[in-house]
Amino acid sequence: MIILIVVVFAILGFVVSNRLKSKFRKYSQTSLHANLSGKEIAELMLADHNVRDVQVISVEGQLTDHYNPMNKTVNLSPDVYYGRNAAAAAVAAHECGHAIQHATAYSWLKMRSAMVPMQNISGKILNVVLIASLFGGFALGFPVELIGAIVVGAYGVMTLFTLVTLPVEFDASARALAWVRDRNIVTREEYGMSKDALKWAAMTYVVAALASLATLAYYIWVFFGNRE
Repeated sequence: MIILIVVVFAILGFVVSNRLKSKFRKYSQTSLHANLSGKEIAELMLADHNVRDVQVISVEGQLTDHYNPMNKTVNLSPDVYYGRNAAAAAVAAHECGHAIQHATAYSWLKMRSAMVPMQNISGKILNVVLIASLFGGFALGFPVELIGAIVVGAYGVMTLFTLVTLPVEFDASARALAWVRDRNIVTREEYGMSKDALKWAAMTYVVAALASLATLAYYIWVFFGNRE
Protein backbone atom coordinates (compact mmCIF):
# COMPACT_ATOMS: atom_id res chain seq x y z
CA MET A 1 0.00 0.00 0.00
CA ILE A 2 2.74 2.46 0.95
CA ILE A 3 4.51 1.69 -2.34
CA LEU A 4 1.31 2.52 -4.22
CA ILE A 5 0.99 5.84 -2.37
CA VAL A 6 4.60 6.72 -3.13
CA VAL A 7 4.27 5.79 -6.81
CA VAL A 8 0.95 7.62 -7.32
CA PHE A 9 2.16 10.88 -5.77
CA ALA A 10 5.58 10.60 -7.40
CA ILE A 11 3.86 10.45 -10.78
CA LEU A 12 1.50 13.29 -9.84
CA GLY A 13 4.42 15.38 -8.61
CA PHE A 14 6.33 14.69 -11.82
CA VAL A 15 3.36 15.77 -13.94
CA VAL A 16 2.84 18.98 -11.96
CA SER A 17 6.56 19.81 -12.02
CA ASN A 18 6.75 19.31 -15.78
CA ARG A 19 3.63 21.40 -16.24
CA LEU A 20 5.16 24.21 -14.17
CA LYS A 21 8.38 24.13 -16.20
CA SER A 22 6.38 24.10 -19.42
CA LYS A 23 4.32 27.12 -18.33
CA PHE A 24 7.45 28.99 -17.28
CA ARG A 25 9.13 28.33 -20.64
CA LYS A 26 6.01 29.41 -22.51
CA TYR A 27 5.50 32.64 -20.60
CA SER A 28 9.20 33.45 -20.70
CA GLN A 29 9.01 33.86 -24.46
CA THR A 30 6.83 36.98 -24.23
CA SER A 31 8.68 40.16 -23.28
CA LEU A 32 7.18 42.21 -20.47
CA HIS A 33 5.74 45.49 -21.70
CA ALA A 34 7.23 47.29 -18.68
CA ASN A 35 10.69 45.98 -19.67
CA LEU A 36 11.67 45.35 -16.05
CA SER A 37 13.86 42.44 -14.95
CA GLY A 38 12.94 40.17 -12.08
CA LYS A 39 15.60 41.88 -9.96
CA GLU A 40 14.18 45.32 -10.70
CA ILE A 41 10.63 44.16 -10.00
CA ALA A 42 11.66 42.60 -6.70
CA GLU A 43 13.49 45.72 -5.56
CA LEU A 44 10.56 47.92 -6.58
CA MET A 45 8.02 45.76 -4.74
CA LEU A 46 10.14 45.73 -1.58
CA ALA A 47 10.54 49.51 -1.74
CA ASP A 48 6.80 50.01 -2.25
CA HIS A 49 6.17 48.01 0.93
CA ASN A 50 8.88 49.88 2.84
CA VAL A 51 11.02 46.76 3.26
CA ARG A 52 14.52 48.23 3.27
CA ASP A 53 16.61 45.49 4.88
CA VAL A 54 16.16 42.71 2.30
CA GLN A 55 18.70 42.14 -0.48
CA VAL A 56 17.82 40.68 -3.89
CA ILE A 57 20.48 38.28 -5.16
CA SER A 58 20.92 35.67 -7.89
CA VAL A 59 21.39 31.97 -7.15
CA GLU A 60 22.27 29.10 -9.46
CA GLY A 61 19.74 26.63 -10.79
CA GLN A 62 16.31 26.57 -12.39
CA LEU A 63 13.23 27.41 -10.30
CA THR A 64 15.44 27.63 -7.22
CA ASP A 65 13.83 30.91 -6.20
CA HIS A 66 13.18 31.39 -2.49
CA TYR A 67 13.21 33.88 0.36
CA ASN A 68 15.70 33.26 3.16
CA PRO A 69 14.46 34.78 6.44
CA MET A 70 17.76 34.03 8.19
CA ASN A 71 19.82 36.50 6.17
CA LYS A 72 16.88 38.40 4.67
CA THR A 73 17.61 37.75 1.02
CA VAL A 74 15.29 37.23 -1.94
CA ASN A 75 17.12 34.58 -3.95
CA LEU A 76 16.22 34.48 -7.64
CA SER A 77 17.36 31.97 -10.25
CA PRO A 78 19.11 33.48 -13.30
CA ASP A 79 16.01 33.07 -15.50
CA VAL A 80 14.01 35.13 -13.02
CA TYR A 81 16.74 37.54 -11.90
CA TYR A 82 17.52 38.66 -15.45
CA GLY A 83 14.21 37.72 -17.08
CA ARG A 84 11.91 40.41 -18.45
CA ASN A 85 8.68 38.48 -18.88
CA ALA A 86 5.44 37.62 -17.07
CA ALA A 87 6.82 34.42 -15.53
CA ALA A 88 9.87 36.17 -14.09
CA ALA A 89 7.70 39.01 -12.80
CA ALA A 90 5.35 36.57 -11.06
CA VAL A 91 8.09 34.55 -9.37
CA ALA A 92 10.09 37.61 -8.29
CA ALA A 93 7.00 39.24 -6.81
CA HIS A 94 5.97 35.99 -5.12
CA GLU A 95 9.30 35.69 -3.30
CA CYS A 96 9.02 39.32 -2.25
CA GLY A 97 5.59 38.39 -0.90
CA HIS A 98 7.38 36.13 1.57
CA ALA A 99 9.74 38.94 2.54
CA ILE A 100 6.74 41.19 3.19
CA GLN A 101 5.10 38.43 5.24
CA HIS A 102 8.25 38.29 7.34
CA ALA A 103 8.40 42.06 7.75
CA THR A 104 4.76 42.26 8.81
CA ALA A 105 4.89 39.18 11.09
CA TYR A 106 2.30 37.27 9.06
CA SER A 107 0.81 34.71 11.46
CA TRP A 108 0.98 31.65 9.21
CA LEU A 109 4.61 32.35 8.35
CA LYS A 110 5.45 32.75 12.04
CA MET A 111 3.79 29.41 12.76
CA ARG A 112 5.64 27.72 9.90
CA SER A 113 8.98 29.14 11.04
CA ALA A 114 8.33 28.00 14.60
CA MET A 115 7.62 24.50 13.32
CA VAL A 116 10.89 24.12 11.39
CA PRO A 117 12.90 22.68 14.34
CA MET A 118 10.04 20.33 15.21
CA GLN A 119 9.76 19.23 11.61
CA ASN A 120 13.49 18.51 11.38
CA ILE A 121 13.53 16.55 14.63
CA SER A 122 10.43 14.58 13.61
CA GLY A 123 12.09 13.61 10.34
CA LYS A 124 15.16 12.30 12.17
CA ILE A 125 13.05 10.40 14.73
CA LEU A 126 10.96 8.85 11.97
CA ASN A 127 14.06 7.67 10.11
CA VAL A 128 15.56 6.11 13.25
CA VAL A 129 12.33 4.33 14.22
CA LEU A 130 11.65 2.98 10.74
CA ILE A 131 15.23 1.75 10.31
CA ALA A 132 15.17 0.17 13.77
CA SER A 133 11.92 -1.63 13.01
CA LEU A 134 13.32 -2.98 9.77
CA PHE A 135 16.34 -4.37 11.58
CA GLY A 136 14.55 -6.06 14.42
CA GLY A 137 12.89 -3.35 16.44
CA PHE A 138 9.81 -5.49 16.92
CA ALA A 139 11.90 -8.55 17.84
CA LEU A 140 13.75 -6.58 20.50
CA GLY A 141 10.53 -6.22 22.44
CA PHE A 142 9.41 -2.68 21.64
CA PRO A 143 5.59 -2.55 21.84
CA VAL A 144 3.87 -2.08 18.52
CA GLU A 145 1.70 0.59 20.14
CA LEU A 146 4.77 2.59 21.15
CA ILE A 147 6.34 2.35 17.71
CA GLY A 148 3.03 3.28 16.12
CA ALA A 149 2.57 6.29 18.39
CA ILE A 150 6.07 7.56 17.59
CA VAL A 151 5.69 7.05 13.85
CA VAL A 152 2.23 8.63 13.69
CA GLY A 153 3.26 11.49 15.97
CA ALA A 154 6.39 12.28 13.98
CA TYR A 155 4.66 12.03 10.64
CA GLY A 156 1.78 14.06 12.01
CA VAL A 157 4.15 16.95 12.70
CA MET A 158 5.61 16.69 9.21
CA THR A 159 2.14 16.62 7.68
CA LEU A 160 1.04 19.63 9.69
CA PHE A 161 4.11 21.48 8.40
CA THR A 162 3.08 20.82 4.78
CA LEU A 163 -0.46 22.02 5.54
CA VAL A 164 0.70 25.21 7.24
CA THR A 165 2.90 25.88 4.20
CA LEU A 166 -0.17 26.14 1.96
CA PRO A 167 -1.65 29.42 3.29
CA VAL A 168 1.86 30.89 3.36
CA GLU A 169 2.34 30.16 -0.34
CA PHE A 170 -1.18 31.16 -1.36
CA ASP A 171 -0.90 34.47 0.49
CA ALA A 172 2.49 35.27 -1.08
CA SER A 173 1.00 34.67 -4.53
CA ALA A 174 -2.05 36.81 -3.74
CA ARG A 175 0.20 39.65 -2.60
CA ALA A 176 2.35 39.30 -5.72
CA LEU A 177 -0.55 39.28 -8.17
CA ALA A 178 -2.30 42.22 -6.52
CA TRP A 179 0.88 44.30 -6.60
CA VAL A 180 1.93 43.58 -10.20
CA ARG A 181 -1.63 44.42 -11.29
CA ASP A 182 -2.10 47.58 -9.23
CA ARG A 183 1.41 48.83 -10.00
CA ASN A 184 0.82 48.27 -13.73
CA ILE A 185 3.84 46.00 -13.98
CA VAL A 186 1.85 43.69 -16.24
CA THR A 187 -0.85 44.11 -18.86
CA ARG A 188 -4.13 42.20 -18.59
CA GLU A 189 -2.74 39.43 -20.79
CA GLU A 190 0.53 39.29 -18.84
CA TYR A 191 -1.45 39.20 -15.59
CA GLY A 192 -3.18 36.04 -16.80
CA MET A 193 0.20 34.49 -17.55
CA SER A 194 1.57 35.44 -14.13
CA LYS A 195 -1.49 34.05 -12.37
CA ASP A 196 -1.30 30.77 -14.28
CA ALA A 197 2.41 30.36 -13.55
CA LEU A 198 1.89 30.90 -9.82
CA LYS A 199 -1.08 28.52 -9.84
CA TRP A 200 1.11 25.67 -11.05
CA ALA A 201 3.84 26.60 -8.60
CA ALA A 202 1.28 26.36 -5.80
CA MET A 203 0.16 22.96 -7.07
CA THR A 204 3.55 21.50 -6.15
CA TYR A 205 2.84 22.33 -2.50
CA VAL A 206 -0.69 20.96 -2.76
CA VAL A 207 0.61 17.64 -4.08
CA ALA A 208 3.19 17.46 -1.29
CA ALA A 209 0.50 18.09 1.33
CA LEU A 210 -1.83 15.47 -0.13
CA ALA A 211 0.99 12.93 -0.30
CA SER A 212 1.86 13.59 3.33
CA LEU A 213 -1.79 13.25 4.39
CA ALA A 214 -2.16 9.97 2.50
CA THR A 215 0.99 8.57 4.08
CA LEU A 216 -0.12 9.64 7.56
CA ALA A 217 -3.50 7.99 7.02
CA TYR A 218 -1.71 4.81 5.96
CA TYR A 219 0.43 4.72 9.11
CA ILE A 220 -2.62 5.31 11.31
CA TRP A 221 -4.41 2.44 9.58
CA VAL A 222 -1.40 0.09 9.86
CA PHE A 223 -0.80 0.66 13.56
CA PHE A 224 -4.28 1.43 14.87
CA GLY A 225 -6.85 0.52 12.21
CA ASN A 226 -7.13 -3.24 12.62
CA ARG A 227 -8.28 -3.42 16.17
CA GLU A 228 -11.54 -4.88 17.45
